[in-house]
Amino acid sequence: MFQVFGTQRMTGMDTGFMMENRWILCQLLFAVYMIVLMIMDIKWKKISLAVLISGFILLPAGFLCGREIHVILLAAGAGVGIVFLIVSRVTEEAFGYGDSILILIMGGFLGFWNILSLLVAAFSMAALFSIFMLIRKKFHRKSAFPFVPFLTAAYIGGMIIGAY
Repeated sequence: MFQVFGTQRMTGMDTGFMMENRWILCQLLFAVYMIVLMIMDIKWKKISLAVLISGFILLPAGFLCGREIHVILLAAGAGVGIVFLIVSRVTEEAFGYGDSILILIMGGFLGFWNILSLLVAAFSMAALFSIFMLIRKKFHRKSAFPFVPFLTAAYIGGMIIGAY
């Protein structure tokens, strides 16, 4: 490192580290975004539309973060979210619009195959949670609970094991 009047200047080695790890940095940024949404969903059972929509800024970042993934797979991943938006509309929001918009953003960030595996993990965790709560008699068949925590757990779990 070179010091110029008490400040540090980045060398090629520092920028090389950033360039080599930009996908990991993007994943961490997306994890922070997911954690913020999860806290909102748990605390208020609602997600701020402004915070949710800010996730669309992360879509180009996902593409530009040095991943080797075709743009068609990213678009197909976002298409999964569009299917969920249709489900939200048809079921009169039995599955919330916020969850569907988040799946659209996640699909555009991760791509088609990764969003499918993430959704399998999230729905599996939600099913186990529901069974547990039904057995404990804390829920009944029509009970609702926030889904973003399961999406967040599936995302962070997949990130940790290197699934994407």
